[in-house]
Amino acid sequence: MVPRDSDSFFRSRRASRRAVLRAGAGVAGAAALGGFRATAGTAAPSSLQGGGSIVFLSTQLTPVEEAEAMRNEILKDFQGEVEFIAEEIGPFNDRVTAEAQAGKGTIGVLGGQHGDFSALAKQGVLTDLSDLATELQDRGFIPQYLELGRLGSQQLNYIPWMQATYIMAARRDALEFLPEGVDEAALQTSLTYDQLGMWAKNINDAQGQKFGLPAGEKGLLHRFLQGYGYPSFTGGVNTTFKSEDAVAMWSWLKDVWQYTNPQSVSYSQMSEPLLSGEVSLAWDHTARLIDALRQNAEDFVTFPAPRGPKGLGFMPVVAGLAIPKTAPDPAAARSLIEYLTRPEVQATTLREVSFFPAIEAELPADLPAGTQLEATAVQGTTGAEGALPSLLPVGLGDQGGAYNKVFLDSFQSIVLDGNDIQQVLDQQAVNLQAVLDATQASCWSPDPASEGVCKVG
Repeated sequence: MVPRDSDSFFRSRRASRRAVLRAGAGVAGAAALGGFRATAGTAAPSSLQGGGSIVFLSTQLTPVEEAEAMRNEILKDFQGEVEFIAEEIGPFNDRVTAEAQAGKGTIGVLGGQHGDFSALAKQGVLTDLSDLATELQDRGFIPQYLELGRLGSQQLNYIPWMQATYIMAARRDALEFLPEGVDEAALQTSLTYDQLGMWAKNINDAQGQKFGLPAGEKGLLHRFLQGYGYPSFTGGVNTTFKSEDAVAMWSWLKDVWQYTNPQSVSYSQMSEPLLSGEVSLAWDHTARLIDALRQNAEDFVTFPAPRGPKGLGFMPVVAGLAIPKTAPDPAAARSLIEYLTRPEVQATTLREVSFFPAIEAELPADLPAGTQLEATAVQGTTGAEGALPSLLPVGLGDQGGAYNKVFLDSFQSIVLDGNDIQQVLDQQAVNLQAVLDATQASCWSPDPASEGVCKVG
């Protein structure tokens, strides 16, 4: 369960403006809700020396290129043998639960998003890592992330590992079609959804359907709806699912879809369509845009997602590292967590897979130009007035897919099939409530905290 004060810590985070990344003497950008401070490598505490043979099971870095970067670059200096296994959440949960029930396991370390650990914490299968956090306190973990790792309990269920978010990217040649009153500087500070729609129309009138969203089977369109569209237009997600404001959001998306490349329904990520010129303007996860930005940084601009009537909705993605109680070698597992949270390894993770550090540390001065572009857009997101963070779904366990399906089915019915918006939302609200009831999930940010099961509104 998300701590009841999660909204307040996000507000405090924005107010303090600690989410600043520094490259050399200049400001380079900001990690999603966090900053960087220390630069020197940190020696491992004596209790964490050495490695061992460790199975590292993770729901993160599942694309082949990211998994290979983990094995070949991020883990290459670890003094021990690591078998990195990237799994979807279903098989991940099944394996961890099966080993817990057997009372004997093979998994040493678990890597997952904040919400991935909620069900496991409820089952009591995770080791309390409070003492490890104390041993590693010189890392400069972002305090709010450590609090999230407690999942509303006294036990620290995971150590913060890395973080990311979603941004916009455009080819530079699309800037000539910006709507009246919007320039490149305004993209960083004040772009609205209405202006984005006008921009997409202007591009369409001159060049065809060049707006793009990752609406393919393995794309992240559901995160756009949950973390960007809904919060920006309605101020919530579950509690505002079928509201008048939600109808307005879907009306906007339905209108903009006419300017969207029809191939969007097959896109799993927007990097390749942007590189090829199939798409000139797109939204996606930082890790799924980085290839285009690395290859031709000079050809692109990046900027935060637009603002809606309720603010700049965005979704920070916080990932953590946990140790199951059945870990065969807990000492080796702890040594791997010590390694992965070193400042220099966190910087390597940023370079290789475009996930930002979860510690306060200074960015290296030689950060690639594409990563610098992303950092600038992230800073514009997290440091913005009216920024409205939306946590990834929490407490859904193996029902996460069913939850996402409600949003994707709504998209199919409203945008692609042209059905009445309110009727579709009324119907899908029943399915959404069924998922929340089945998991007994409480509300999470940006919805207000609930006593008991979150109620769909």
